[in-house]
Amino acid sequence: MFQSVRPHASAIRFRREALKMSLAKLSALTGVNKGHLSRVERGLAGLGDTNIRRVATALGVPPAAITHHEETP
Repeated sequence: MFQSVRPHASAIRFRREALKMSLAKLSALTGVNKGHLSRVERGLAGLGDTNIRRVATALGVPPAAITHHEETP
């Protein structure tokens, strides 16, 4: 079995808003384009492992708090 990880859109947005952090600020902290982060939060785009870690660090949570884990045969 292969385990893939994808961002949990609502968890990212919820945490960002709880911190009163703008998309622009999250973008500046992570190096991820603001438009791409917006698409991630709406569930329209994904993030690679490195960017998941960057976003989690910027939000002050472990990567597992902002991802879904899925098993693929």
